[in-house]
Amino acid sequence: MGKILYGESGIEVVIDDRAMAHLQLVIGAKLRRRESFFFSWKDDASVGDGRSSIWLDSSIPLYFRYSGSKPVTINREWLDILTLSAHTAQGLQFTGEPNGDTPAPRSQV
Repeated sequence: MGKILYGESGIEVVIDDRAMAHLQLVIGAKLRRRESFFFSWKDDASVGDGRSSIWLDSSIPLYFRYSGSKPVTINREWLDILTLSAHTAQGLQFTGEPNGDTPAPRSQV
């Protein structure tokens, strides 16, 4: 499990390396275009089974830390689903990999 470290507030989103690689591509593309947006996910039951959202903006520090050293193979279908979600008014909604078993992210402060 890797981590997305967000801002100076110490927010950590613990997430599977494979899912994080896909999110990094989608988030990176939006931020390169200076598009701000929400990123939301359903929390894992271990942290209350609620929902979390963060506002992503190119001015806020964002760090992707992978636990593994090997790059993952990108699932184009999943990348397209996440990208389409990121372009909606609700922002990027994390969904698991189609035909996969992706664990939910966990936030920590």
